[in-house]
Amino acid sequence: MELIARIPGDKGQIAKRTVKDQISDKLIYMIHSGLLRVGDELPSERELASTLGVSRETVRAAMGVLHARKMIEVSQGARTRVLGTGPYSLHESVSTLGNLRDRSFEEVAEARAAVEVQVIRLAAQRIGNNELARLAVLVHDQESMLGDPVRFQISDREFHTTLYKACGNALLVDVVSDFYDYALEFRRRALQRPGAIAHSVAEHRGIIEALKTHKPEAAAAAARKHLEQVRKTTLDEMEPK
Repeated sequence: MELIARIPGDKGQIAKRTVKDQISDKLIYMIHSGLLRVGDELPSERELASTLGVSRETVRAAMGVLHARKMIEVSQGARTRVLGTGPYSLHESVSTLGNLRDRSFEEVAEARAAVEVQVIRLAAQRIGNNELARLAVLVHDQESMLGDPVRFQISDREFHTTLYKACGNALLVDVVSDFYDYALEFRRRALQRPGAIAHSVAEHRGIIEALKTHKPEAAAAAARKHLEQVRKTTLDEMEPK
């Protein structure tokens, strides 16, 4: 199983990159895209290793890259904090979403639902036991993240990436991943509402159970339910208060 989600803007061959580089790129993109923000406390090395499916040594090395780039603050006896994007640009990476920034949220949400439901239909037919087991582990761990939006968001992205890749179509994975990354700053706020993470975790479990049946329509129905909840709660955060 591949250990890393698609990194937008990465033009190199993944096979030639070390796992440390793959994980550091993933975390760097999360900071540049707004998924992780200044002041956020990162999960522990152990928790990150479990979520990302790598060793603690790999996480430690990847964090060293971010520390050297002045993107995180590592303090003895305290949680690692996000400092910001640092002095280096990830314009190429972030600009992959440029076209979506000109679109309305409802337009992107509708397109995401259309594509993601099809992706999950294909995943229901093609998913293997390893992918199902990985999804189950992620959701089990998410049960301990109900009061920790930062940890949950990292795990949520890993959950959806694993799910997308199970469809077996790299082009669809690329497209739906861009849709996922749209309006993340509002999704962050939505997840801070009481019960929001628990609701998402329950829907994730529903998707897994549907995938186990290998019935495309059952999986599609579970996906639609989740996507509608994401659309509604995100839109609520986008509306003027």
